[in-house]
Amino acid sequence: MSPPVRPEGERRNAKHRGMAASDVLPAPTWRELIERASAAYRPAGRYALHFARGKLRWDPVFRHLLAHGLIAPRSRVLDIGCGQGLLASLLEAADDHARRGRWPPGWAPPPAGVRLTGIELSERDVARARDALGDGADFVCGDMRSVAFPAADTVVILDVLHYVERREQDEVLARVRDALGAGGTLVLRVGDAASRRRFAASHWVDRVVFRLRGCRARPQAGRPVSDWIAHLVGLGFEVKDRPMSQGTPFANVLLVGTLAPPRSAS
Repeated sequence: MSPPVRPEGERRNAKHRGMAASDVLPAPTWRELIERASAAYRPAGRYALHFARGKLRWDPVFRHLLAHGLIAPRSRVLDIGCGQGLLASLLEAADDHARRGRWPPGWAPPPAGVRLTGIELSERDVARARDALGDGADFVCGDMRSVAFPAADTVVILDVLHYVERREQDEVLARVRDALGAGGTLVLRVGDAASRRRFAASHWVDRVVFRLRGCRARPQAGRPVSDWIAHLVGLGFEVKDRPMSQGTPFANVLLVGTLAPPRSAS
């Protein structure tokens, strides 16, 4: 028997926070998924374990990806700027939950049979990802500006493009389009530079995190969301935007772009 939940209250709270009702997953089930995904990092050390728990718990994007089925079953996923592989670990946990009959009714279909390739610049994070997930995913240590992108059905880029210059952002996105086939999906989270205070807050947190990790803060090139959308449309994507900073002081927006098939000449 499932633990009791208060769906009406959860839906009211979700509306107050600007979340879709489908984002409100039963709390016990979501906690189980977080714990399952985080536990994989025990061999990688305490920092990796606690970072995974905190990030999966407090960042709304991971719950949103599952609630809305943005990662399709049996798809090839390219995670650019994958860090220590949290998305791969969460997808593996979700697949395990579904196989054990723990996937709740009302959720989007579980991301079963997904094969993920992660690209990450930090050698330390790549080592943690490999320690945690073994051969459950492929991790490449490299710079997104130069490393080859494999063919993919879905490309995920979360909070990464602002670390490179605008020209380099455009080059990465053009190569993403080439890696995706017709109907492929880009899941891109960016900060909205038009929301100056909230965008500045994300910059400040970035600097603090980099210093705590012993790294020098990187340059950041932001854009208003309207500019991001216009650029993606110019690349051939049909784009929907969704607020994705609930519960945080940031101005994050999730852009979901579907690559439309080329129009036939009339």
